[in-house]
Amino acid sequence: MEEIDVPSFFVCPISLEIMKDPVIVSTGITYDRESIEKWLFSGKNTTCPVTKQNISDGELTPNHTLRRLIQSWCMLNASHGIERIPTPKPPISKSQIIKLLNDATSPQQQIKCLKKLQSIASENGTNKRCMESSGAVEFLASIITNFESTVAEESLIDYEFESVRPTDEALSILHNLQLSESALKNLMGKNGDFIATLTKVMQRGSYESRAYAVLLLKSMVEIADPMQLIGLRTELFIELVQVLHDQISQQASKATLQLLVSVCPWGRNKIKAAEAGAVPVLIDLLLDSTERRICEMALTVLDALCACAEGRAALLSHGAGLAIVSKKILRVSHVASERAVRILLSISKFCATSNVLQEMLQLGVVAKLCLVIQVDCGSKTKERAREVLKLHARVWKNSPCIPTNLISSYPA
Repeated sequence: MEEIDVPSFFVCPISLEIMKDPVIVSTGITYDRESIEKWLFSGKNTTCPVTKQNISDGELTPNHTLRRLIQSWCMLNASHGIERIPTPKPPISKSQIIKLLNDATSPQQQIKCLKKLQSIASENGTNKRCMESSGAVEFLASIITNFESTVAEESLIDYEFESVRPTDEALSILHNLQLSESALKNLMGKNGDFIATLTKVMQRGSYESRAYAVLLLKSMVEIADPMQLIGLRTELFIELVQVLHDQISQQASKATLQLLVSVCPWGRNKIKAAEAGAVPVLIDLLLDSTERRICEMALTVLDALCACAEGRAALLSHGAGLAIVSKKILRVSHVASERAVRILLSISKFCATSNVLQEMLQLGVVAKLCLVIQVDCGSKTKERAREVLKLHARVWKNSPCIPTNLISSYPA
């Protein structure tokens, strides 16, 4: 394509590309719809990228005049290989969404409504925000809450020769809406009833429903206040551990690990997670996975669980517990090494029986800690490794299990 000069006011200030669907924000600046929606909704920004002023309502007004100018310019330059930009489909209106929701009075109509909502949400971010402000979130939540009474999720509703699970559809849409903080807080509620609903979905729902429930829970927990996190029920931890065990998908596993990282520090949650069987599942995950982020998060959760007696006991009762934690040191990342050494410090402080200390020697844990002191892996990690070695120097320092090239680094 021959290079030609593009008028500067045709170019989006964010993407620096010719605008396909120019829209004006409340500050008077025009952007391409896709770029400004990504900035506002996916990036969760509230200011105009050019003026830095607050965009209060997030409303995007189509700039029809500029769009027509761009389309005319494209047609005039068609001989240079410029393709005409098609007229964009207008965003959905609030009244259209409300009518769609009000008409969904029977199971078949609800499925039809869900299919339409899925299509509307996939078009652009403005549609997603319109759905949120028109009551779609409450409609979707009600379908999920009533999933046991609507055919118990075991029989499927036939819709145009397709078998459809309403809960799968509703959860998928809620996840894809990328809900605002206020919408997530409304879902969370004061009593955590919707969390109890999602827990039931995780107990009896399909693999797809369980995965979407975890992803939605992760978003809700990120905006929850501490009192809500302290009050999480044991049943939730049992289901989170089961999702990890079943390895539904890598995305679901990562979301579950992030959830546990967020909630374990609060109240008795670490004890609830340990009693739910999280430790052996996390160890098995570390044995199977080489993916950096999964290893880091699994070790972070294990570190939190080893702050309680139940977690430490579960780690030591697993035949591969100490070995896999030690193995991940210096093999994954600085973060993973730091978490692994913290776990070993917890064990050496509170569980240092003669059997445990001998096991740490025989498995090469002590030698690995000596190596940590010699290499570049962060000052805090080295400091904690030294602390572990000093705690049990009488037992370990002159052991033949430590190679001679490492014993010289044993702290005095």
